[in-house]
Amino acid sequence: MTARVLSVAAIALWLITIAVAVFFFVYGRTQVAPDGRTAVLLASDERDLVLTEMRGMLETVQVVVDGVKAGDMKRIAQAARASGMAAAADVNPALMAKLPIEFKRLGLSVHKRFDEIAATAESGASREQLLATLSTQLSACVACHASYRLDAETPAAK
Repeated sequence: MTARVLSVAAIALWLITIAVAVFFFVYGRTQVAPDGRTAVLLASDERDLVLTEMRGMLETVQVVVDGVKAGDMKRIAQAARASGMAAAADVNPALMAKLPIEFKRLGLSVHKRFDEIAATAESGASREQLLATLSTQLSACVACHASYRLDAETPAAK
């Protein structure tokens, strides 16, 4: 083989690798679920991690609602900031590769909105403004849950 043929073959393999990586980054590991939603296929521990994060966000929503009721802006800001972008900083890249791009977009928007809720509370906003921001936040949650579900991957038969 000549150097030219090897170079062309190497470039072709490189392009195929990039194409496969982009495909998985965009589509993740998914399939259509029986209920019509997109099932995101994750290992059991990955699924548990994502569900734990979602439960934490729901707990944050509860604290925000309680804080609005009590007029405790400091409590609202503290709880919302804990579920903000800082909470998304250490996500395992292998897990992120399994998530479809729209799921990632929705997830990041939810984290950003928690930071917005914290900033809104810290700015001395009214209860109505906080509830409006929280309503927008919950719309993203509903959209995600209406579109996706998390399924555990079935282990390959031995």
